[in-house]
Amino acid sequence: MDTQQRAGENSPPPFRSSRFFCVGGKWYFTTREGFDSGPFASKERAEIGLRRFLHVVKLLPEEQLH
Repeated sequence: MDTQQRAGENSPPPFRSSRFFCVGGKWYFTTREGFDSGPFASKERAEIGLRRFLHVVKLLPEEQLH
């Protein structure tokens, strides 16, 4: 659980959980929007997958994000 305050947060931090989870020995990541991606062979591979996903999202035009 992450309890650190982020930039711009003035109130106590909300509950945050890990984006990564393991089911049947396979790793997945989840997004804030509730999208689960996987399976990955390891947590490290899931972390790489998340970084790639976030990179692609940053490349999308702003109107596609809403």
